[in-house]
Amino acid sequence: MAGAAACLAETRVGQVVMPGEALILASHGEAEGERLRLTTSGSQKGRLVCGPGLRRGADGLLVTKCGLLRYRGHSAQTGSGSGSSSGGTYWVDSQQKRYVPVKGDHVIGIVTAKAGDIFKLDVGGSDHASLSYLAFEGATKRNRPNVQVGDLIYGQFIVANKDMEPEMVCIDSSGRANGMGIIGQDGFLFKVSLGLIRKLLAPDCEIIWDLGQLYPFELVLGMNGRIWVKAKTIQQTLIIANVLEACEHMTAEQRKCVIVKLLEN
Repeated sequence: MAGAAACLAETRVGQVVMPGEALILASHGEAEGERLRLTTSGSQKGRLVCGPGLRRGADGLLVTKCGLLRYRGHSAQTGSGSGSSSGGTYWVDSQQKRYVPVKGDHVIGIVTAKAGDIFKLDVGGSDHASLSYLAFEGATKRNRPNVQVGDLIYGQFIVANKDMEPEMVCIDSSGRANGMGIIGQDGFLFKVSLGLIRKLLAPDCEIIWDLGQLYPFELVLGMNGRIWVKAKTIQQTLIIANVLEACEHMTAEQRKCVIVKLLEN
């Protein structure tokens, strides 16, 4: 597909794209032939973000993996709309199993080792991520967090590129945990596809709300395909986990039928 003719990106939204395809961005401004530049500076209204599965080019985008092309405008709520020249985000939605760390992603890591002031975490990528003991809310040299090998950590990537070791933190820009940190000892951790994680995190997803009708439970979703769930009993926890795994290949009607049957039991 490397020699295929380039086409407008907005006409391919929602369609399957292949690696090597070139996507031309819609014209931006009154000058003919002027393209919307992929920059990180300037006003938010006219900025275009290049997401996973795409590479920036001189005049547009180059597809690097197979999947469905998605677009989300700055004011849009979903990624299935058509592109526009006012900026937004393009990305390729694919059924990828191996996780590649991305800056800003919230993931669940497993502590594998302590190396001085640094914890090493398995995040499911090709390299282990590093986490400083000072990257926790309220942590100081005297007040160190009680982190042990085998603990589950929910954090965010602040460094993630192919030339450096990924680095995580458990605080936001204000120094607050904001839900990040050590996950409780109880509960059940399991792995699903990255596509299901994106589906569960979508603003219009009803899966978690439907499951809330069964039992009260706690849920942590990591962009690296890991899910931690905890209900009142072990049986309820396993039921929630099994339904979440099955939801990837079920329609909304099938999911509601399963939940109704579980409520009757």
